[in-house]
Amino acid sequence: MTGMQRFQAIMAGQLPDRVPVLCNLLDQGARELGMSIKEYYRRGENVAEGQLHMRKKYGYDSLLGLFYVAMEAEMLGCRSIIYAEDGPPNVGQLIISEPEDIRRLQIPDDMEELPRFRELSACIRILKREAAGRFPVIGVVTASFTLPAMLMGISGWLNLFLSGPTELRSLLLEKCSQFCRRQILALRQAGADLIVYTNSVGTATFVTSRQFHDLVLPSVLRDLEGIGTGDLVYFNGGGQINPQLKTLVEQTPLRAFYINPFDDIGEAAGMLNGQALLVGTINDIRLINGSKEEIDDQVKGIMEQGKRVTGFAFGTLMMPYVIPEENIRAMLESAYRYGSYKRGA
Repeated sequence: MTGMQRFQAIMAGQLPDRVPVLCNLLDQGARELGMSIKEYYRRGENVAEGQLHMRKKYGYDSLLGLFYVAMEAEMLGCRSIIYAEDGPPNVGQLIISEPEDIRRLQIPDDMEELPRFRELSACIRILKREAAGRFPVIGVVTASFTLPAMLMGISGWLNLFLSGPTELRSLLLEKCSQFCRRQILALRQAGADLIVYTNSVGTATFVTSRQFHDLVLPSVLRDLEGIGTGDLVYFNGGGQINPQLKTLVEQTPLRAFYINPFDDIGEAAGMLNGQALLVGTINDIRLINGSKEEIDDQVKGIMEQGKRVTGFAFGTLMMPYVIPEENIRAMLESAYRYGSYKRGA
């Protein structure tokens, strides 16, 4: 089966030959092409070539149309991106430092007007063409509740949503929601088959249950209103979401959830009760120094729980650049072996 066929099978409530595997390698594409990370991310063609090269090399089931998370801040006016030699680019300039910056923030009507989005769009179009229907192309957007952290810093955003003026908070969330919605539509137009909706600041790691219900949930519903959600996957972005999962599946139209390595798969499956797809994740920080035996045990445990669930996929978070190649291979070989649905596997 192809990667696309595996995802189509679990979305139809059927068993594929093995559990579909999502492997989120990003900056590693620069190493594959012998480029610096800064040079690599300069052009959409480079990222597409890197993604195609890595998927062929490792054999996983999707193609990732994503540069680096901070690029969304760049699209909205950030003029300074910090490039590391062995990690993702990061924001070097916060575009919101005072209340008036929120009022001045402009959300483009057409994402293709933005030079950086055009590079991303070009990347996705190449991936779509080269995939030829064999592998889903995945786009990524940041939820309106999380995007402000990139625009004004996490401490600035926490201060605003916890104790700042309600009018400013609402205005910023509304503008970020416009950006999120327009980007989802533009990613689809470029050819993305699935779109990961990332809401790290909205997870139980950062907010209380009351804050989730009062602030996060309304922002999620606004982001998704009237745009269709059949291709969206709710991604934890590194925070735990099990305490929120029952509410999300009952009160939003989302039907696919990417949980955290510290979220219990069995508990999540019980709350979803067959109403949504579930992506169980490995703690990829432990892949940096873990032995092959330790990696094998991690993957085996995830697969043993996940294969009891209808509609299950295996995934990573955003894999650090410094994970040794042999450990990436060890994880994937274990995932293919323990994820098999063949009799006796």
